[in-house]
Amino acid sequence: MADKSLVTEMRQVQMAIELIELGARLQVLETETDLSRARLIRLYKEVRGMSPPKGMLPFSTDWFITWMPNVHSSLFYNIYLRLRQDHGCERMTAFVKAFRLYLEQVELDDAEPVLGLTRAWTLIRFFESEMLELNPCTSCGGYFVAHAHTPSHDFVCGICQPPSRAGKTRKRLAAAKAVTSSEQSSAIAASP
Repeated sequence: MADKSLVTEMRQVQMAIELIELGARLQVLETETDLSRARLIRLYKEVRGMSPPKGMLPFSTDWFITWMPNVHSSLFYNIYLRLRQDHGCERMTAFVKAFRLYLEQVELDDAEPVLGLTRAWTLIRFFESEMLELNPCTSCGGYFVAHAHTPSHDFVCGICQPPSRAGKTRKRLAAAKAVTSSEQSSAIAASP
């Protein structure tokens, strides 16, 4: 019996370490493991070399519905669902694997991850409490995160129908401005 509890505790510690490495907040660790708060704080300091950040966790479903977060959240949740349904992974194992696969996919696309571990965990919790659901896009057939109980008969995703300001981030606008300035400088220098 003591061996079984030791193995369980070791699994909990390993899960906590994986979650900390991926950026988990203390509240996530407390909810998903049976380890004491004091032990989790010590573990966090060991792994990250600093105290865990303070503050509230995200609590609104609205963030997941906005354009770019929706695309990333939908990608992550579809990966998570596949691991759970098609591969029979346990909840937290599927969560960690899905988050790692999401990060790999974003890196392959040379993009910045929009979804942090805490938001990904919150997303799962919103689905479990039936505050969010997946709606099929009538254009591409992909499944995207949406508020629960919203009509989906004419739903079009943000990839098929991006908002007018899509992709016009400050960083991208500044880079485009720098290129334009550089081109203008070159043109002025080249003119007689």
